[in-house]
Amino acid sequence: MLEEARARTERLQRRMGEMGIPFALFTDEASIAYLAGFWGYLGIEFGRPTMLLVPADGDPVVITPLMESEMVGAMTWVADVRVWEDAGQRSWGMVLSEALPDAPAALWLERMQLPALVRAFLDERYMDAELHDIGPVLGAQRMIKSPLEIGVMRQAGAVAGAMMAAAHGSLREGAREFESALAVIEAGTRKAAGFLTDQGWERFVSPMIHNLQVLQSGADTSMVHRRASVKPYRRGDPVYFCFCNMAQFKQYKLGFDRMFHVGEAGDEAARVQQAAIDAQQAAVAAIRPGIEAQEVAAAANEVYAERGFETGYRTGRAIGVSYLEAPELKAGDRTVLRPGMTFAVDGGISVDGVTAGRIGDSVVVTETGCDYLTDYSRQLLVTER
Repeated sequence: MLEEARARTERLQRRMGEMGIPFALFTDEASIAYLAGFWGYLGIEFGRPTMLLVPADGDPVVITPLMESEMVGAMTWVADVRVWEDAGQRSWGMVLSEALPDAPAALWLERMQLPALVRAFLDERYMDAELHDIGPVLGAQRMIKSPLEIGVMRQAGAVAGAMMAAAHGSLREGAREFESALAVIEAGTRKAAGFLTDQGWERFVSPMIHNLQVLQSGADTSMVHRRASVKPYRRGDPVYFCFCNMAQFKQYKLGFDRMFHVGEAGDEAARVQQAAIDAQQAAVAAIRPGIEAQEVAAAANEVYAERGFETGYRTGRAIGVSYLEAPELKAGDRTVLRPGMTFAVDGGISVDGVTAGRIGDSVVVTETGCDYLTDYSRQLLVTER
């Protein structure tokens, strides 16, 4: 993984040289993981920025808090790791200023992910410098995944599959939503642990599945992103599991959703869910190299219209080391699909206060179409309990 991260950085540096970009400052955890191979566990939410400075010609520089520095130094291929302290003269601003040119005419940085703390410092310290966005430059590079990345994403898909099987097995009348969430966490963690060793770079990868489980049941399924509660399941309840904030492995994040029905599915609930399934399958069938991202969304929207539904959802989004990458499968996105792109592809319908229909998978674009990275039954799912 670290050798690939080094190669990615060198590729970015060549592109920066072609574009006349002297250096770029990265502050987003996903970008730093992609280029330098490490991530922190205490970050900007505690007022502790970690940064990566990449020159077009020269060695990158990592700037990290003292308390993270030992781990960062062991995780990254970058040799120049500069440490700052919470107290004393070695503040992060001072260390960053030492790494940057004295009076740069322009600063290339991630404008959409730049923490307010860092932005305020740069505005004051480099008020005459023009700010440019390096995000689209790196984003274009990240669109096409390497064979190694796709391999990791397939492992993430296996972890997600174990999570979904546990979710399915947890459903019965009288069980409560949070109990399903606990089953998901345990199953996913055990599956992820099976892919890891305690040696080398992998010893820093935690198998733990985390983040609040997106789960709704009954009429609340129309709420899309409600979290697991103490609510008990009742016969006939639709139950929705979304793993989009949880299905990840080695920093690669997938989209994966399923809807179940406890014991039985009412006619209307079944109709709505089948429409969502059919719309998603139409989108998946449309994916192939050479078509525009918006054409995939159009295939799904045609199914919704035929069934009498309207949707404000996008049909999908690119995935990778970030939860949301470019391009998106929605009207207006004319990005041409190429082999190696990876997407979360969704079918989604909400009938407010009544029910919902949802399904989501992750796929990789191939030379002839696409392959699934996630796998679970794509039929109407009714539990036996």
